[in-house]
Amino acid sequence: MGSDPTADWTLAGVLRDLSTERPDHEAFVSGDRRLTFGGLHARSSRIANALINAHVEPGDRVAVLVGNGIEFFEVAFGVSKAGATMVALNWRLSALELAAILADARPSLLVVDPEFAAKVPPVNERAAKMQVVTLGPEYEAWLAASRPEDPCVSSAPDDVMLVLYSSGTTGRPKGVMLTNANLAYIEVMARELFRMTPDSVHLVVAPLFHIGGAGTGLTTTTLGGRTIVLTEVKADDVLETIERERVTHAFFVPAVIQRLIESPQARERDLSSLRYIAYGGAPMTETLLSRALDTLGCGFIGCYGMTETAGTVIALPPEDHLPDGEAVRLLRSVGKELPWHDVRVVDLLTAEEAAPGQIGEIWVRSPMNMKGYFNQPDVTARALTEGGWVRTGDGAYRDEDGYFYLTDRIKDMIISGGENIYPAEVENVLSAHPDVAEAAVIGVPHDKWGETVKAIVVIRPGGAAQPEKLIAFTRERLAHYKCPTSIDFIAELPRNPSGKVIKKVLRDTYTQSLTPSAS
Repeated sequence: MGSDPTADWTLAGVLRDLSTERPDHEAFVSGDRRLTFGGLHARSSRIANALINAHVEPGDRVAVLVGNGIEFFEVAFGVSKAGATMVALNWRLSALELAAILADARPSLLVVDPEFAAKVPPVNERAAKMQVVTLGPEYEAWLAASRPEDPCVSSAPDDVMLVLYSSGTTGRPKGVMLTNANLAYIEVMARELFRMTPDSVHLVVAPLFHIGGAGTGLTTTTLGGRTIVLTEVKADDVLETIERERVTHAFFVPAVIQRLIESPQARERDLSSLRYIAYGGAPMTETLLSRALDTLGCGFIGCYGMTETAGTVIALPPEDHLPDGEAVRLLRSVGKELPWHDVRVVDLLTAEEAAPGQIGEIWVRSPMNMKGYFNQPDVTARALTEGGWVRTGDGAYRDEDGYFYLTDRIKDMIISGGENIYPAEVENVLSAHPDVAEAAVIGVPHDKWGETVKAIVVIRPGGAAQPEKLIAFTRERLAHYKCPTSIDFIAELPRNPSGKVIKKVLRDTYTQSLTPSAS
């Protein structure tokens, strides 16, 4: 790769260069709003100065609770210029969930979309001294009151730039800390993986609180290209935007790809500008991939990674997406590791590298590996080995040619429409219901979302809970995508001799059942 791409790299530094090289080139487009690199530089400098004026110190955290839009990126660049750390919050979470994350992250300031303002804890319950700025007139006045000159606060490669929260398997959220050095590889991936150039036009539809949104959303930007941000994912709007803006690149989860190819407009719109669609975040079936190759007529790039690795680790390039012949087997693969990662499959019994064809856990050693989980050293120690490997919790095997194939997940995580759902979190909520003695949560197949959440519940003696009421109970306490869409009652959960619930038995029993199409 040549020189070290992480040396002195910061998000702010990228924009400083581009505002000089391409000041009048469009950086972001969202709805009716278009912003050039010069305009982005000026507005993000105002944000940086506004943060400094609000006594946000280097290393302090600045949280954002906003939908997809240009403001997310303005704040990200402004936070980088101030030497602070951005915490991207999941706006789909409930008020209780967000309150727990804010209490953990302790941000000095929160930028919030009016649509989500009701979820912000009241003043007397907020994290200490957290200031709140609401998008709209208040946000614009906040910017206007600050200077447009770059404050030029310096940052080091090891400084944490971004924190993304993921639900913990124990129910406690985990803040994944990504440094400037981790994020520097976004620019490398833009060139070498996604094959982007300064002339690329990238469509972003994934939520920006995900690495699949924030990370891929910055790829074309780092090269000086144009990024189109959609606030909602509607198939016809996506196809119309591709045609209107002459989009060349996009990243979609499989559920979105399925909606696109099922839209009548997929055959009617001019999609000839599309060069590559990257996909990931959930398993992609061979059938869906073959249909997408035929319908959308562009190259496809399969991506496997996680927040803890700051994005893609393993990729299947366009050349390996062959719909027929012997190579069709590769459509079931997630590809090979990228050159700047070390990836191995580890036998969990011996802790040695598994032989080709043998299933084990994927471990990753990479300069993109997270610094750790915020304020959770014990959890960090379990995820990061002494040798610098991140344990992914995903089961896989590697063939003789070096291609990785995912198998059953070692963790019980459910992936529904690209969202990660941890059963323990849902089980904890269900178990709090007065009629519930025990609950086990599994993922079952769903024709739209890939998987959906199913709960198997043991009712307390004398209890009389109904499925609809239990689902409503969870929806009051969790983001709706985490909540069960079906509930079955059982007299006793299957357990092994040590008392652990055997979820394989539950999956084998219930995955044959018809699942509802509720969202």
